[in-house]
Amino acid sequence: MKAPKGTLIALGGGGDDGLIKLIESEYCHEKSAIEVVTTAAPEPEESGKAYVEAFEETGLPNVRFMHIDENNEADKADYIKRIKAADVIFFTGGDQRRILEFLKGTEVHKIMRERYRTDDLIIAGTSAGSAAMSDRMIYEGYGPYALEKGRTKTSAGLSFIHKVYIDTHFTERGRFGRLSIAVSQHPEYIGIGLGEETGIIIREGNLVEVFGIGVVTIIDGSEIKYSNIHEVEHGLPIAVEHLVMHLLVEGQQYCIREKEIKPVLKN
Repeated sequence: MKAPKGTLIALGGGGDDGLIKLIESEYCHEKSAIEVVTTAAPEPEESGKAYVEAFEETGLPNVRFMHIDENNEADKADYIKRIKAADVIFFTGGDQRRILEFLKGTEVHKIMRERYRTDDLIIAGTSAGSAAMSDRMIYEGYGPYALEKGRTKTSAGLSFIHKVYIDTHFTERGRFGRLSIAVSQHPEYIGIGLGEETGIIIREGNLVEVFGIGVVTIIDGSEIKYSNIHEVEHGLPIAVEHLVMHLLVEGQQYCIREKEIKPVLKN
């Protein structure tokens, strides 16, 4: 399959000034059209206006937001036109299940996916907006309880990238257990845990570059030797042998398909 021309940028939550600056400095010019999708946000109007202001402060004036929910359908003619013309599509944080509920399978979603494959489109997000990017996403699983069968919940995602789980607020909210279990259930997937104010740039659907102040955790289940995950009853703890983990920092790169780490980039 041909590599996508677009780029994914995912932040693990927390302060996103660094993400906005990265988008401005590396991927945009003054006339770049930026669309902020606020579907996940609990207060979409407030969130949308805040992001418009934040992007404008960096010198990017062509920023608008769209809210898609039970009262605002995705496939409005105006929204379709704007998504076709966008240079950057930015998904806010909130509840990733709302993104899937109101966007997946719509014409707008179809256009986003097609343009990501064929155009130099930037799809960025933070927190829930990052978690929803892959073909599957985690939406539940808390602390030590996540290590019990049935406690970690996953569902379909937006499918910009495949065979990857992206989890956010990873170190701050103790989400190692739920990402480990998700990967153990689907060992063909790579788990990527993003700390706050820390993120990844995914190019060609494969090359993952780390940016930000914290750590990105990679969990690889391809070498699992044993797991009882399909044997134990609901609510019992899960055993996994030989789950591989890496901790990466800014500048390091990871190749998803090759499962290979590249050295820190030098200035």
